[in-house]
Amino acid sequence: MVRAEWRAERELERIVSGDAPIVAGPWISEVGYEVLYWAPFLRWVAAAYRIPPERFIVLSRGGTASWYGAIASRYVEIFDHASPADLAREVEAGRLKQREMSDLDRRLIAAASGALGLRDVRVLHPSLMFRWFAPFWSGHEGVGFVDRHTRFTRIVAPDVAPPVPLPADYVAVKFYSARALPDRPDVRAQLQAIVSALAERWPVVQLDTGLAVDDHADYDVSGSARVMSVAGRLSPQTNLAAQTRIIAGARLFVGTCGSLAWLGPMLGVPTVPVFTDAEFLHAHLHVARRAYTRLASTRFSPIDLGGVLDAGLAVTGAERLHAGSGLS
Repeated sequence: MVRAEWRAERELERIVSGDAPIVAGPWISEVGYEVLYWAPFLRWVAAAYRIPPERFIVLSRGGTASWYGAIASRYVEIFDHASPADLAREVEAGRLKQREMSDLDRRLIAAASGALGLRDVRVLHPSLMFRWFAPFWSGHEGVGFVDRHTRFTRIVAPDVAPPVPLPADYVAVKFYSARALPDRPDVRAQLQAIVSALAERWPVVQLDTGLAVDDHADYDVSGSARVMSVAGRLSPQTNLAAQTRIIAGARLFVGTCGSLAWLGPMLGVPTVPVFTDAEFLHAHLHVARRAYTRLASTRFSPIDLGGVLDAGLAVTGAERLHAGSGLS
């Protein structure tokens, strides 16, 4: 384990040495890991090695430039050079976690370099970050290890037009199936009850994109006239930028624990992540809580529906959400 950490550190030192441009990416993995680990890791790299923004080129998808702030002067959109189907094939091939460089990664790096007229670039690939934090995710390192190699900051939402006219006061929701929130009839009923309870108080904007670029399928919880969907209104190139903009304008964000639920507090939005099984979430929740506390961020109030489901109970009102989020 120590030898693997040493090799990763030596590799990073080799990448950042000199003054050649550094392509950070391409990031085609899960949104949650990008928000909670990859972007904060790159901020740490930039600070620790005093890398000016002019050297960094972020290569990601969906218009996520705002997530990286001022660490990179250039952002290249993956969906300008590949299709959602290309990324879906990576998922089908078991390469959602980018533990090694794929042929698609190489093609995207070449395309980005060509688009910017660069011939000699260094590549800081996500596989290095996955190797770097492997000791933490496997339980061999504590959360202090992540603290030492990340930098969290508040994120400013991009100035993009929302895909639909937004109400003056609304709640944003995004529920998708995952190991922590499996697609089952009882889970669907609970989520529908939560959204219906929210819709009794405020308009709800549902961030169901209709874009299949990973292994998570959106839940459809638009059972009320006060629930507005953005499905079919987002382009691949700007879908995450638009969702970031919508969350930033909401009074509350409620969604599956993971993905954009990690982003909400960084935007200053009270966030209620929902799950039924925390087995795969403990480490991530620990990192998130520490990061948001250090940022003096807003409320982050996870809800575990597992006990509710085990007891055969039902969510019949918004009181549980009000209690968790501090909203009135």
